[in-house]
Amino acid sequence: MQSLYPVLATVLAYLVGSLSFAVIVSRVMGLNDPRTFGSKNPGATNVLRSGNKVAAIITLLLDAVKGLVPVLLVKWFGKPYGLEDGTIAMVGLAAFLGHLWPVFFKFQGGKGVATFIGVVFGIDLVLGLATGATWLIIAFFFRYSSLASLVSAVFAPAYYLLGNRMAWYAETPIALALAAMAMLLAYRHRENINRLLQGKESRLGAKKV
Repeated sequence: MQSLYPVLATVLAYLVGSLSFAVIVSRVMGLNDPRTFGSKNPGATNVLRSGNKVAAIITLLLDAVKGLVPVLLVKWFGKPYGLEDGTIAMVGLAAFLGHLWPVFFKFQGGKGVATFIGVVFGIDLVLGLATGATWLIIAFFFRYSSLASLVSAVFAPAYYLLGNRMAWYAETPIALALAAMAMLLAYRHRENINRLLQGKESRLGAKKV
């Protein structure tokens, strides 16, 4: 039975990740479905386009929490059930995949930035702070949210390996999960990458014409 616990934890994490809070919060607050306007991406940024900042902030926090909580639960309570670093890696990745392709919302998910950050903070507080600081630095100097997200996602596994270089073999599953999430996040931002290369990506704080 104990051998089934990692699978069960992973499935539950995916289901939690599949809760598309952009859609849920918008419905509860009487706003339009974020999949029907703007970028049609069910994420906090598109909810903000509705003009409701509170809804956007709530969405951002809940999307981060659904990545944070499954990882923390495994870290805090998993060892008696045989849930080690490998399960932490699978649970974090599963929550992230749930956000990208949510089973409850026809597999139409967001780009995963907030959930990724939540997973990173769950893995290690210092890693989360370093990754968040990277986002802030890139966003401040270059004024591109998408670029900041991409750079911070790429640096997260590098920071993790640097911080755990003395325990490489024990921490490999988590490093691989972080790298996989970074690649998937880049894939979901492929349109943003094209606009960045063409110089057409909108900057933070810029007024739309």
